[in-house]
Amino acid sequence: GNFFIIIDPSQSTMAISSSLLSSDMDNEAKNKFLQELVAECAEVLKSNPGNRCAKYCKDYLESDEGKGLAAKDLTVFYKIVKTGIDNPDSILGCYAMSPLDYSKYGGFFDKVIRDYHGDETGDKKHITDWNVEGADYDVKKLGQEELSMRVRVGRNLLGFNLPGEMDKEERIKFEQKMLPAFDQLKGKYGGNVYSLTPDFGELGANPNLITKDEYQKLVDAHVMFKDMDADPYLKSAGISSDWPYGRGCWQSDDKMRIIWFGEEDQLRIMCMKKGSDLLEVFSNLNEMLKTVEGIDDIEFARDENYGFVTSCPSNLGTGMRASVHVKIPNLTKDGTDAKAKEVCKPLGLSVRGTGGEHTPIGADGTVDISPSAPLFF
Repeated sequence: GNFFIIIDPSQSTMAISSSLLSSDMDNEAKNKFLQELVAECAEVLKSNPGNRCAKYCKDYLESDEGKGLAAKDLTVFYKIVKTGIDNPDSILGCYAMSPLDYSKYGGFFDKVIRDYHGDETGDKKHITDWNVEGADYDVKKLGQEELSMRVRVGRNLLGFNLPGEMDKEERIKFEQKMLPAFDQLKGKYGGNVYSLTPDFGELGANPNLITKDEYQKLVDAHVMFKDMDADPYLKSAGISSDWPYGRGCWQSDDKMRIIWFGEEDQLRIMCMKKGSDLLEVFSNLNEMLKTVEGIDDIEFARDENYGFVTSCPSNLGTGMRASVHVKIPNLTKDGTDAKAKEVCKPLGLSVRGTGGEHTPIGADGTVDISPSAPLFF
């Protein structure tokens, strides 16, 4: 089919012309588009030199591998890099559309990944290790009171596109694929499935559909994710398309175990608890992951170099974020997390709002703090 290039000039520094990129275009049209995209990347880099997508996209398209892309593969590659071009302030600016993209477009992704994750050797391979022996995880010994602790992993299944490339039908199909798995989880942990999918099309009504008010209550309680269609980064990547089809979550009876489906990754599997022993919530997650992986016909996508496959290269490896909510009023007295980020970055820590990435900090100075890199470490 045809793929139309439409860029919002209010976001992008210059607009690629109204070229038509199609899977059957001739070499002249393909080369013209390549030149325009390289020029666009160069323009982005003038004001945003830290945009890794623009930097390595330009290099890739000028390489033999990039120049040799077939028209069909070039249309997919454009989807991969589109958010970094549309949003020049991106730090990474790219999302894989399929679990195979990390190898198929390896000349691009490998440079982005090793730059972002700090592998100067260029040849590290990720090894996931769940060994937690030999360390004390009680934060009370560091002078902290009980904290809101959350550990989550991003996972994607083999046999499906990643969310940026899914259409509405595939999103519904994925949700239905997970329903028997949720039934098995309910048998062990209880709980309910809360779905935003208005209907299952030809397959009829959605038995787990919730109302808008119920959805908002779950968002306010940090159980469900916010409307992704309001996020310009996810929107440009196609990840928020077809909202709210294929979106929802399962939550256990004890409220400590949650699985999102249909967000940035197909699945976000998480455990949370208020307490002081980080190991407890970490062990709960490991137990739940083993349960999910043991369900028939559930196989997580992996890459031999980068570990578990995720849509965003920043989450590759373990796919894990282990975070705590900490109140730091002195570092946030200006109402922002700028000073906190300045202090935490050299320590290998990320600072986010209490609702996750691109959300505000708490009014009392509470922020979400987690390790920055899940890959190679």
